[in-house]
Amino acid sequence: MKILSIAFAGLIGTLGLLPFSASAAEDNLKTVASLNQNKAALAGQTISAQGKVVKVNNGIMGRNFIHVQDGTGDANSNNLIITSKQTASVGDQVSISGIVVLNRDFGSGYSYPLLIEEASVAVKK
Repeated sequence: MKILSIAFAGLIGTLGLLPFSASAAEDNLKTVASLNQNKAALAGQTISAQGKVVKVNNGIMGRNFIHVQDGTGDANSNNLIITSKQTASVGDQVSISGIVVLNRDFGSGYSYPLLIEEASVAVKK
């Protein structure tokens, strides 16, 4: 009977019928540096990250631009820019989830080699 229970639990896990857990979400978290380093492989994928808001520009082209840093990376790879209908304040610790977009050019000199678009933003309390 115990073998049957183990087999059934394995089948449920394989079919994805187990509830979403925090550990699964943590496994999908990317650092800002790793997003910058692996952006080509992540293009078009939905990613999750977290960090501290260091700059916010609200209401530009119908979206908010939020700059997030998590302490990883160097001067060229330590900043993640996201666009969202939601916003946050400078200094907030946030979790974000959005789509990786490469070489986004809005014109007028606003070009981004890496942008996380349509992001959801959750401020950590």
